[in-house]
Amino acid sequence: MQSPRSRNRLLASLHDADWRLIAPRLQSVEMLNRQVLEAANQTIEHVYFPTQGIVSVVAKSADGQQIEAGVIGREGMTGAAIVMSNHRSPNEAVVQVTGEAERISADDLRTVLAQSEQMRQLAQRFVQVFMTQVAQTALANGRAKIEERLARWLLMAQDRLDDANLQLTHEFIALMLGVRRPGVTDAINDLEGKGLIRSARGLVRIIDRDGLKAAAGGIYGVPEAEYDRLIGSA
Repeated sequence: MQSPRSRNRLLASLHDADWRLIAPRLQSVEMLNRQVLEAANQTIEHVYFPTQGIVSVVAKSADGQQIEAGVIGREGMTGAAIVMSNHRSPNEAVVQVTGEAERISADDLRTVLAQSEQMRQLAQRFVQVFMTQVAQTALANGRAKIEERLARWLLMAQDRLDDANLQLTHEFIALMLGVRRPGVTDAINDLEGKGLIRSARGLVRIIDRDGLKAAAGGIYGVPEAEYDRLIGSA
């Protein structure tokens, strides 16, 4: 029996007894643009289950280079290190699209994971899905054209925001894809010329989702299928 008490898909999947175990420990919070939820190599104090918005997991090098490794929305949770019995990560988790989340302290989550087999299983399965997403992002960054990578990113953003209108600037997309801004502008113009999206200042509107999937050239869909296999479809 699924709980309708949360818009986060992991929490909504919990049976009533498991929900009652975690619910008193959850706090509803806002996620503000550019808010750092997990700092690299710092102890994780809280884990977030987004109900709205997007969190980016950013890989950072020793000399300050950075690129987005993966995204998390209402399908998942931050705090993979906690799930894997650790306390910190070399990556950073930062809010890229403002939203809301259910927050739990790392210690409380450890308690719930120890007592709830279902929550432990869901969390571990999500970590596997996220690892798959990170691997596919590496594949896309190494092998795909910018237009394909942009199409994939827009689809992933829409999945998490449930909205065809995405508040995104060219500068933001360039940072997330690890490319120069002129390359993003060319890619947006290419997708717009094909009638797949419409771009205005700070806004990208998805017009043809199926066409955008085709434009992604096969680099979209593997993590999504793994999520459906391991956790369930929406």
